Amino acid sequence: MRLSPFFEDLSSAYEAELDDLTTDSAGHDVLAERLRLKRQQLPELLAMIECNPEMLAVAFHGGMRFSRPEVMNELIRQDREDLPTWETVLESLHLEPWAAELARVVLQDPNGEQFLVVTAGLEFLQGGASAEAPSEVGERRRDDDFDDDESGGDGDTDLEEAGADWLAEQGFDRKDRFSGDH
Repeated sequence: MRLSPFFEDLSSAYEAELDDLTTDSAGHDVLAERLRLKRQQLPELLAMIECNPEMLAVAFHGGMRFSRPEVMNELIRQDREDLPTWETVLESLHLEPWAAELARVVLQDPNGEQFLVVTAGLEFLQGGASAEAPSEVGERRRDDDFDDDESGGDGDTDLEEAGADWLAEQGFDRKDRFSGDH
């Protein structure tokens, strides 16, 4: 698969951004939770749409299914100034309902259309080439509901335990979290 220099550079930055979001410091898979937060923060992050599109594009991860891979293959060969319109690209993909809502927010920005075209290319490069099958991450996102009411707030406890484990491995004594000697 031949990529334009534009997509080659951006795809490595996009992969690095996804890698950063995937696990916490204890090695737990927190991608779905972090993507949910990124999606909530998207309106505030629109200022980065031109200078760091990969940091915003991850909000759409798992939200696009591609029905015409040949169009997407042609897209990723293009440089920024030669990209097709969002309307053209939209004909070759399906947005999940939550991604369509995010797209409406992004389209309010003057650079929103080009950003969505770039995002579609990056998502395609991340394995969106399988048109019918939802991505593994998309499946995980639907299976893992990170609603705070259902999770019981165990995230802080897990992080605290992981930190305590690490400190113990470094030779520090464990603190009893119920003793009040923190």
